Parts: sequence; structure tokens; C-alpha cells
Amino acid sequence: MQNTAALWYFESVNLFNILCPHKVKAMAGKHEFLHFKKDAFIYFPHDNADHIYMIAHGRVKIGHYLDDGKEVISSILTGGEIFGELALAGETSRRDFAQVMDDNTSICPLSIEELKQLMYGDKELSFKILKLVGLRLMKLERKLELLVFKDARTRIIEFLKDAASWKGQKVGFETMIPTKLTHKDIASLTGTSRQTVTSVLNELKEKNLIYFDRKKILVRDLENLN
Repeated sequence: MQNTAALWYFESVNLFNILCPHKVKAMAGKHEFLHFKKDAFIYFPHDNADHIYMIAHGRVKIGHYLDDGKEVISSILTGGEIFGELALAGETSRRDFAQVMDDNTSICPLSIEELKQLMYGDKELSFKILKLVGLRLMKLERKLELLVFKDARTRIIEFLKDAASWKGQKVGFETMIPTKLTHKDIASLTGTSRQTVTSVLNELKEKNLIYFDRKKILVRDLENLN
């Protein structure tokens, strides 16, 4: 799972560089970035799914609402990452929402028709897009497995391990995860409470298994994190 998750992340970044119309001469002149303030919605459930989106700057959370109105967060994405990609797999209306988390967030939209133009005759691009959709579904399956079969503490630890695999940077024997996620964000992503996240992270810190502040989480020894 570790190599697959890391590959998914880097493929997302590569696709941003390939797909953003500002990087394609034929499209750059007529294309504009979308700019959003914090808490603005990019799309809602049941909106038409006719674009994919790439984050040029800022953060976006993807989620859905339960019947009782409770918000469930599936992912929090940052610069260089892509969302709304299920439109590529035949989704015609959104099943989730996309909401901006930071002020001055810039989004690069790409219509399905524009995407078809880019894909025409480019087998490598078509393969990368297929891989993106497949690996994103694998990530969602991984999260579902943790929610169904693991307790809260295990879910939080597995979240740290996955985050280290997806976006971690090796610093000697340690792994540094650059992140702006709050304890509340991590709780939303792991189906736990903010109090539980704080308790587990403090426990791991006291055991010198991790160190964290507002900008990063440092995992001392990834293999022995438990």
C-alpha cells in the first residue's frame, strides 16, 4: 500500500503540470483561474459533473453529508492536487461537495471537452488519468477498511503512516509530514473526535514516537509507529 499511495500523490502532481490549460499554448489565452475565499463551495452534491479541478494554491476539502446532516470528510487536498475526477469515470452529477479551506485559494478548472482535446492522440496522458482514477478509488477503499474494522487509536496511527507514505519527506531515519491539518481536521478524516486525536498524538509524543507543531508532524521511526 505504501508504494501505491506515494505513486498516487506524485501522479497527481505530474497531471497538474500536464493538464493545466495555462501550460498549453492553444488554451492558455482563453483560460482563467477561479479564485475563492475561505469556506466558499466550488460545487455541491447534485451539481453537474462536467469539470475536473486542479489546486494552484490553497486547500480544498472533499466530503458528503449523511441523512442527519452530519458532515463526513473524505479528503483534504493541497496545491498541485486534482479533484472532481470521477467526472472522467462517467459521473454526471456530484455525489460530494468541494469546499475551500483557505483565503486566496486559486483553482484551475478543466472541462471534460478540454480534457478530450488534450487526450486525443496522447496515450501516455490517457494512461496517467486512468491510473489517477484507479489509485484514488484504492485510497477510498483503504479509508473504508479502516473505518469499518479498526478502533479510533489505530485509525489515527494508520492515518499518520499513510500521510507519511503519501507526502512524507525523509530526514535521516525520520519522516517529516508538512501539514496544516488541525486536530479537528484529522478527526474528520479518521472518523474520530478532536479530543481523541489530541490524546493519541500527545501519547505518541510522550513516547518519543512523533513530534508535531502547527506546520509539521515528524515521525521518528515509521516502521515502529504503533
